[in-house]
Amino acid sequence: MTEIENKKTENANESMEAALSNVPEVKIGDIVKGEVLAIEDKQAILGIEGAGVEGVVPLKELSTGHTEDIHDLVKVGDVLEVVVISTIGKDKENGSYLLSKRRLDAKKVWEDIEKDYQEGKVIEAPVTNVVKGGLVVDVGVRGFVPASMVEDHFVENFDEYKGQTLTFKIIEIEPSENRLILSHKAIVEAEKEQQRAEVLSTLHEGDVVEGKVARLTDFGAFVDLGGIDGLVHVSEISHTHVGKPSDVLKVGQTVNVAVLSVDPDRERVSLSIKDTLPGPWEDIEDKAPVGSVLEGTVKRLTSFGAFVEVFPGVEGLVHISQISHKHIATPHEVLTEGDTIQVKVLDVNPEDHRIALSIKALEEKPESEEKVQPATDTYEDSEENTGFTMGDILGEALKEQEQDEDNE
Repeated sequence: MTEIENKKTENANESMEAALSNVPEVKIGDIVKGEVLAIEDKQAILGIEGAGVEGVVPLKELSTGHTEDIHDLVKVGDVLEVVVISTIGKDKENGSYLLSKRRLDAKKVWEDIEKDYQEGKVIEAPVTNVVKGGLVVDVGVRGFVPASMVEDHFVENFDEYKGQTLTFKIIEIEPSENRLILSHKAIVEAEKEQQRAEVLSTLHEGDVVEGKVARLTDFGAFVDLGGIDGLVHVSEISHTHVGKPSDVLKVGQTVNVAVLSVDPDRERVSLSIKDTLPGPWEDIEDKAPVGSVLEGTVKRLTSFGAFVEVFPGVEGLVHISQISHKHIATPHEVLTEGDTIQVKVLDVNPEDHRIALSIKALEEKPESEEKVQPATDTYEDSEENTGFTMGDILGEALKEQEQDEDNE
């Protein structure tokens, strides 16, 4: 070989060594780019750019999601950004480095989640699995929702949540341990709090609104007004006496309610059902005109007469002088509470909720009495016979009724 040829060979070797020395060394943990050269055996073979070496990305390291067919994720010619996990020898055919796209994607996801956590943002993710103690969700990385943080109420079976996409508040995050704790309950509570505030701002005393019976207790019914529950006390359910709310109402029943009061600070709303219903005394003059005969039930007996319920919530007074043609010392001599009797309407006073009734007006007078005076059917005649005016009878009755109620 001539001196010139030797010189050329030396220069070529020096150029090759220089080129090789400029090839960057691939290290574990490096983030590199590579072109997909081939897809085989559920793995992608990549040529690492600028390094002159190849790497392998197994199917499970291609995506954070679960995919059976690798061709759904990559194709030959794609350029991927990956992280170097480890070396696997120098066999170029099988690749010399183990690479992962999934771990690099996860790192970016953790960074995004951590940013959302710092800014107090909520995230959305599908529920991928139901496990003992809660739900597993996919936010690009695995997230866990403890059972106590799923809803603001007890849930017996979580199976129906699988496949649903829900919103969550980030409770705890620790990327180094792959720990992400989420809460859907916090979202539900925040939404309900906002709804309560909105509903409270629109409710005013006297409003009539529609709601649904949410809960029944011994003292009343809680009605859902679309974000806040208002209380209908048992005394406000009906114009007639109600022993237990469950006797007349059912959970889920739609009702109209009148707003009695609103306390925004304590988030309390008092409601009434009976105020939306026709009162028992409404149109009483049409239902019980003077001279009409009604059937009623003896509700209470007093020293001056008997109170008879002729319609639900409507009681009239049969003064002692109108009970019998015979002289009686007390109403108890001829009547018993609970008796069903016929009465005649003598007078109606809708404004004061008073009705004067008579039993004896429906009975035939004894013959001896007929000789002394003619039969009387009118209230004016009964006033003259008894010595009581309507005001005396009803005033006395009202006074004793009020005393009875005070004693109760």
